[in-house]
Amino acid sequence: MNPLLSIITATFNSDKTLDETIKSVLNQDYTNFEYIIIDGKSEDNTVGIIKKYETQFKEKNITYTWVSEPDTGIYSAWNKGLKLATGGWIAFLGSDDIYLENALEKYAFNIAQNNNVDFIYSKVKLVNKGKVKHVFSDLWKWNEFKREMKIAHVGSFHNKNYFDTYGVYNEDYKITGDYELLLRAKSNLKTIFINQFTAEMKDGGISNKNVLMAFKEAKKAKIDTAEISKQIAFMDFYLSLIKYYLSTFVKRFF
Repeated sequence: MNPLLSIITATFNSDKTLDETIKSVLNQDYTNFEYIIIDGKSEDNTVGIIKKYETQFKEKNITYTWVSEPDTGIYSAWNKGLKLATGGWIAFLGSDDIYLENALEKYAFNIAQNNNVDFIYSKVKLVNKGKVKHVFSDLWKWNEFKREMKIAHVGSFHNKNYFDTYGVYNEDYKITGDYELLLRAKSNLKTIFINQFTAEMKDGGISNKNVLMAFKEAKKAKIDTAEISKQIAFMDFYLSLIKYYLSTFVKRFF
């Protein structure tokens, strides 16, 4: 069994990093997939980079679809990609993230063995200037997940049936919509962990403003979706802030 995979990348003014991302997809040995790029009407050379790979994907008989039009953010773009996806399993790869060698083969093998689960994820490296800053390798456990998003969403695969059951991304979210989506199933979420590295994500140095927004959105998702009490959600919010600023202080001065 060779499951058809759909990979979606959202872009906006991504010409500094997109080449590496597309190459990492194109160079996969497993080829039963389609690649969908949703561009938010970039003003740099992003579309030029997208266009230059059309022939190479065609030569490998891989469906390569792209659109470039205004959107309202990453979850708007991802939802557009979902409408175009025809695979039974769907992944979202950032425009500055990459798949590692044989990543899709590893996913396809595990999907073939566990086609009834909702979500398959793996170990992921967080990289800054060529150095590994963090490794995401936590196992999904509902009692932990409903309090904090510890697993890596980058490059992971979602069963298309999950979207049919629980809906698409909530576009009111700007940063943590992936967390909110996975919270919807609560303890019923069925997952598989691949204890191997399949992807690298770039550490872009999130601004304090975006960190605060992410923590606020996570708090909202917990209250609205995971049925966490407001008191616990607020406690998690302030604990996350304290941990973030302590970590920033230590990195800066020690």
